Amino acid sequence: MRPLHPVALFRLSVLGPLASRERFERGELKRSIAELAHQRYVIPNSQHVHISEKTIEAWYYRWCKGGIEALEPKPRRDKGFSKLPCAIQDAIVACKEDNPKRSIDTIKTYLQDKGLSSEQNISRSSIHRLLVTKGLSTPTQAQIAIERRSFEAKHAGDTWYGDVMHGPNIVVEGRKRKVYLVSLMDDASRLLTHSAFCFGETALDIEGVLKQAILKRGLCKKFVVDNGSAYRSQSLQGICARLEIRLIYCRPYEPEAKGKLERWHRVVRQQFLSELDIRECASLADLNALLWAWVEGVYHRRVHSRLNGLTPLQRFQQDVDKLRRFDNRVHQLDAIFFHRLNRKVRKDGTIAYEGKHYEVPYELTHKTVMLVIHPHRQQPLSVESIEGDFLGVAVLTDYHANNNRQRVRTEAKDSLVQSKSAPKESIVRQALARQTNAISPTFSNKASTNKKPQVKTTQEKTPCTDNILD
Repeated sequence: MRPLHPVALFRLSVLGPLASRERFERGELKRSIAELAHQRYVIPNSQHVHISEKTIEAWYYRWCKGGIEALEPKPRRDKGFSKLPCAIQDAIVACKEDNPKRSIDTIKTYLQDKGLSSEQNISRSSIHRLLVTKGLSTPTQAQIAIERRSFEAKHAGDTWYGDVMHGPNIVVEGRKRKVYLVSLMDDASRLLTHSAFCFGETALDIEGVLKQAILKRGLCKKFVVDNGSAYRSQSLQGICARLEIRLIYCRPYEPEAKGKLERWHRVVRQQFLSELDIRECASLADLNALLWAWVEGVYHRRVHSRLNGLTPLQRFQQDVDKLRRFDNRVHQLDAIFFHRLNRKVRKDGTIAYEGKHYEVPYELTHKTVMLVIHPHRQQPLSVESIEGDFLGVAVLTDYHANNNRQRVRTEAKDSLVQSKSAPKESIVRQALARQTNAISPTFSNKASTNKKPQVKTTQEKTPCTDNILD
């Protein structure tokens, strides 16, 4: 048995006093319909609370002819048919079939560029219904695991998001290499402070994008990132600490916390990568040049649906006076982004780094210092104390030059200095005296017990012990 339609049941409940009557007196039906029209109803899928007399009368006669099944809503006669002109329909279908990843906004832009329509005479819903009818639209359903709340920073520069998207493969010097899109987005304005394709997703790549974002858009107050090892690096934490940026880590496996940036990644795939012929990009510079032209010329200048009719660039410019300034730190920006490693100076005045040895001031021998490294060149620059004071430059060791280099001899400050005069008491002589005193009684006793009559001779021999004891 086919289930009854809920709308038909509601309409029958409205006709209850009429459906229970078999006949009416003259004028009684009209008065009953008028009374029903003055009542208030909870109408399904509607905000209205009253039903007109004409509508109730039509429902009554339909019920009299076909019963409750006649009260079911009838499908629209134009269901499955679009009211758009055939030329526009063909253009929309062709545009979508040419690239199924194209969004409705991209299709609208395509139609406007072709001169087929304008924003006033075509709507998103019309394009969507046509794509659904043709089977070219696949809706996605999102499952909410935990409670989520929409939020937005009060001012531009308050909060930035950082994330990495896996990009396509490009051929560089005959070798196919994968690229990664590192992006930083401002929460309040949805403006990309900086975004660039890199050959990796390491801390060094993220720091390079962060530096360019700071040079272009100033300093942020909070920087929200993932829990990956690249974001947990000591170098990134040190940079944010020196710039007084609060580094915040999202919960693991919850990309919804950076939903705005995840949505940006989808826009990149649908509107940038889908329109890109990757074979035309012979280098990473070519790919980034196309990306930056599209971001600055299209994305930043297109009205955003959540910015009250403003573009991301216009919304960001509203809070220019509230952005954090560099002050005197602008001259120290390069030094802030340098990496620092703890090293001990060897006895030959060198420091080892990446299999090579670099000479530092020889006075630092056997001391622990901080080796300052240019991260992108992978080159040591100088050495600093643990407190951050400059101690000298680090130069690659030239072994051939050191072969003819004159050495400087200096005495250590804590070395012992020989005394010119002899010590008043000699420990060595005291030891000899103790040994002599211990041996003397033994020899004297033996001489008294073995004494024989002496015979005078012309020559007397002196015992050897006398020489020892003198």
